[in-house]
Amino acid sequence: MAATHSGAGKTTLTLGLMAALRRRGLAVAPFKVGPDFIDPGHHTVVAGRESRNLDGWMLDRAANQAIFQRHTQGCDVAVVEGVMGLFDGFSGTDEAGSTAQMAKWLDLPVLLVVNAASMARSAAALVQGFERFDPGLRFAGLVFNNLGSDTHLRYLKDAVDACVKMPLMGGLLRNDQLEMPERHLGLTTADDRPLTEKQLDRLADHIEAGLELDRLLETLPEIRAAGERPLPADRLSVDRAAPVRARLGIARDRAFCFYYTDNLDLLAAAGLELVPFSPLEDRHLPEDLDGIYIGGGYPELHAERLSQNQGMREAIYRSSRKGMPIYAECGGFMYLCRDLRDTENRVHPMCNCFAFRSRMHTRLRTLGYREVCFERDSILGKTGQVVRGHEFHYSDLDDADSDRETISVYSAASRRNDGRKSKGYLVNRTLGSYIHLHFQSLPACARSFADACRKYRKSRRAADEAP
Repeated sequence: MAATHSGAGKTTLTLGLMAALRRRGLAVAPFKVGPDFIDPGHHTVVAGRESRNLDGWMLDRAANQAIFQRHTQGCDVAVVEGVMGLFDGFSGTDEAGSTAQMAKWLDLPVLLVVNAASMARSAAALVQGFERFDPGLRFAGLVFNNLGSDTHLRYLKDAVDACVKMPLMGGLLRNDQLEMPERHLGLTTADDRPLTEKQLDRLADHIEAGLELDRLLETLPEIRAAGERPLPADRLSVDRAAPVRARLGIARDRAFCFYYTDNLDLLAAAGLELVPFSPLEDRHLPEDLDGIYIGGGYPELHAERLSQNQGMREAIYRSSRKGMPIYAECGGFMYLCRDLRDTENRVHPMCNCFAFRSRMHTRLRTLGYREVCFERDSILGKTGQVVRGHEFHYSDLDDADSDRETISVYSAASRRNDGRKSKGYLVNRTLGSYIHLHFQSLPACARSFADACRKYRKSRRAADEAP
């Protein structure tokens, strides 16, 4: 069986729904539509199973179907959290990247969540509009969220019963104590452990009290092998991993926790042993590494501790100077820069692999999908290859392009081709960028990175054995 939903208050409802289903003894397969790292992290904690990203713009239909098919095996129910509103996606003119598109690609019914705060009969008009907007969608039902009282729900039920076809599956009373804690870039991450077992029980109780869960489960279809077909020849199967040929250090702690799980799976399938380490806690890199991957996160929140860990900073700098393949995205890229200036104008020394200063701002600097074309060969691919990703950050670079040693290897246009150009910077064999790439959009990225690590390992061992 499967369910997907879109609308207001999705994350809290999703986590409560997963907690309630798991408390009933069901194996839950969690998914998130769109380029998001925080929600899938919470899904993973609550469902006890890795949450996967689905994305109709970064990935094609076959790739999304394969991810869904592979990771629903052995599960009783799938819960797919939507992105923004049901029809919101890449643009205002088509459905690319939207929850609606993904629901149709995977043949899933939609559980529509409507924020009913301060709303009465108008809610029926709103729901009717969603119901009629795309005849190709199927609806599992409707849930009203942020209700003021049980009387409020009865009023809304009378309104929708007269003019809406989708069944009303319940209503959730407003409860500010159930809201997820937030900070400047959104919700706190799962690595910060904002949810206790007691809070999860409260979320589950909230869902059980307001949602007709048994009725919903009875109406859901069986999970089908949507898009069951062989992967195209250029896809790297994660089911048949290559023998381990090199060791890749993965920075993983409260400062760096933004990774697509499918990226890590592809790297492992390409023959890399993934070795976690913490730039916050560990004084040295793990032994015998052949490459490093530093994902995004919140280095600005931990800038003082990252700066004080001089042993780790120097170890990464030395590895970069020696030619070790190193790839860093967004927050990881900021960590590899010369230093970081926070919003209070305090400067924190970082790894100095790139001679740039990253500067934090109080307002969003960049947000959107990106299509990257490699302008030069690098550790991630060959000239002319194209991979997709996204950007979301509150910082930018001082001194960008002023370092003669650093070259740009990306040509990356924004989704609207508005003239904004995001770059990927290369020095030695260290590649850094603000763009989060999804390797499933070009699985050759994983193979290329693995090959670079393998070659480095071979050269390192040859140097060790030389007389």
